[in-house]
Amino acid sequence: MVENTGSIDALLQEERSFPPPADFAARANMSDPEIYARAAADPEGFWAGLAGELDWFQQWDTVLEWDAPFAKWFVGGKLNVSYNCIDRHVKNGRRNKAAIVWEGEPGDWQVYTYGDLLREVCRFANGLKSLGVGKGDRVTIYLPMTPELPIAMLACARIGAPHSVVFGGFSAESLRDRINDSQSKLLITADGGYRRGGIVPLKQNADDSLEGSPSIEKAVVLRRTGSADDKMVAGRDIWWHDLVQGQPQTCEPEPMDSEDMLFLLYTSGTTGKPKGIVHSSGGYLLGVQATAKWVFDLKEDDIYWCTADIGWVTGHSYIVYGPLANGATTVMYEGSPDYPDRDRFWDVVAKYGVTILYTAPTAIRTFMRWGEDYPRRHDLSTLRLMGTVGEPINPEAWVWYWQHIGGGNCPVVDTWWQTETGSIMISPLPGLTTLKPGSATKPFPGIEAEILDEAGQPVGPGGGGYLIVKRPWPSMLRNIYGDPERFKETYWSRYDGIYFTADGARRDDDGYFWLLGRVDDVINVSGHRIGTMEVESALVDNLKVAEAACIGKDHEVKGQAIVAFVTLKDQVAMSADVVTELKAHVAGKIGAMARPDDIYFAAELPKTRSGKIMRRLLRDVAEGRALGDTTTLADPAVVDSLKAQYGDEE
Repeated sequence: MVENTGSIDALLQEERSFPPPADFAARANMSDPEIYARAAADPEGFWAGLAGELDWFQQWDTVLEWDAPFAKWFVGGKLNVSYNCIDRHVKNGRRNKAAIVWEGEPGDWQVYTYGDLLREVCRFANGLKSLGVGKGDRVTIYLPMTPELPIAMLACARIGAPHSVVFGGFSAESLRDRINDSQSKLLITADGGYRRGGIVPLKQNADDSLEGSPSIEKAVVLRRTGSADDKMVAGRDIWWHDLVQGQPQTCEPEPMDSEDMLFLLYTSGTTGKPKGIVHSSGGYLLGVQATAKWVFDLKEDDIYWCTADIGWVTGHSYIVYGPLANGATTVMYEGSPDYPDRDRFWDVVAKYGVTILYTAPTAIRTFMRWGEDYPRRHDLSTLRLMGTVGEPINPEAWVWYWQHIGGGNCPVVDTWWQTETGSIMISPLPGLTTLKPGSATKPFPGIEAEILDEAGQPVGPGGGGYLIVKRPWPSMLRNIYGDPERFKETYWSRYDGIYFTADGARRDDDGYFWLLGRVDDVINVSGHRIGTMEVESALVDNLKVAEAACIGKDHEVKGQAIVAFVTLKDQVAMSADVVTELKAHVAGKIGAMARPDDIYFAAELPKTRSGKIMRRLLRDVAEGRALGDTTTLADPAVVDSLKAQYGDEE
């Protein structure tokens, strides 16, 4: 657990706060401070009220059936997610409103209105039916960030076929594992996708994976790059454009039970075997619709951009289902933030007049390192709200984002949630919440989160422990596909009937939550348990540091020693003096027990394409071990360089 030590006290010293701007609060979708008390007094009534904002084909009989750890929400209710994301908006006057604004990395672009989206989803849904795909059949989707990805997801939802989206950066072996675990009937892929001016060979990976995936009957292939026309397998592969040619432009949505599976999404597990997280139709859609509306304060004229990849849950919830359920305009971008130059994100914001931006702390720290000149090239004045997602954000990165991207005018909503939770769990409500840099602030109304010690007792203000959720919530995971025992063991065995997040956290005197990262990212130094995020925040607080990642290395005396990998700002030279300065800086910010034993300089840190730092690989480097799986890295050469530079050190 995370104990109440000086390391946690360091975060408590953050004194900056930012109340909601008066004009923002006056227009906010939620500005009633009593909402928290009302939701706590009657959680089921609260969620039922929000569920009334969705379109149901049949009303539910019971709001919640809870037989821990298995929950059923809106029992007896029937709806269709695709209908809620498209049809009802077309019927309510949004036919000609932009639903998806897409830009490809080479500069091509396309806008789909809600009317366009309905037509294309219906055509593809009918194409799926023509291939024998029906209700309950699993469909694996392995596509680049093109509009066909959400179209495929919504078409699956329309006919009741659960989709399993596999991130385009995964290898053939990883794709095969996910296909075989889900026993998917159909694979939807592309010849390739663009990344940093090159082509990601999706079709080749798909072909390699299908050599060991006997459940797949057909593969639908999108022609994106023109790079795989000679790789089509007769009798198995069919081009997307051929499949939809001549298909009817209408397809009746399948009435789905609220508890029917909407999708599977695989997430890594400690055993190495990926876990297929099962999400329902009604509860999941409610969670993402409500949180997108209140956390992002979505308005009719907003241009909303979540920069994540749809291969991860953030993209599912806050590129596709959450924004579209609200009838919003959602932006998609295919490629890298630094191609052809480091201002590509800011070019997209300015070009399309983005008003809401949701991105990762890792990206923000990268932008900090690149400097303010790149965002200054573009007019970012359309932005009115910004968010962060994926990992805890250190206060200095939060303030830089607020100041240099938002111009000091935009509230920043720091959100905590997981693949398993389906939707945002802890976040400011920007019309209500006074913001503190580095804190996700308070649980969303209706979410009962707590911080417990090893014995299951709540810790007081300033104390650290395990973040848990005491009550069921609509968008919660329903199971691990095909493995209910693993579901119970992984998430519900530490505390009886309580969801265990595996994240450490602490709460301050105002009741704000401060996330400290995964509990396995806590370093035990001579009995002092120190969160890696705390040391990283202290390092990034130094003006010479652009980014930092910390891990624990085995130490024969201390148990573990802290090792820091540091990326310096562009004009700062690596030297022994800088190492000494940074060690002293951390000790000054947190305490002597947090002083890193080793500081390694890294031109880049190893990250997945979704922006998460792969600390597991940094441990391999620091311990001198053979590198683990690097298939999900954005650039595998980064970790190879670190291994060559530091891997043989004692």
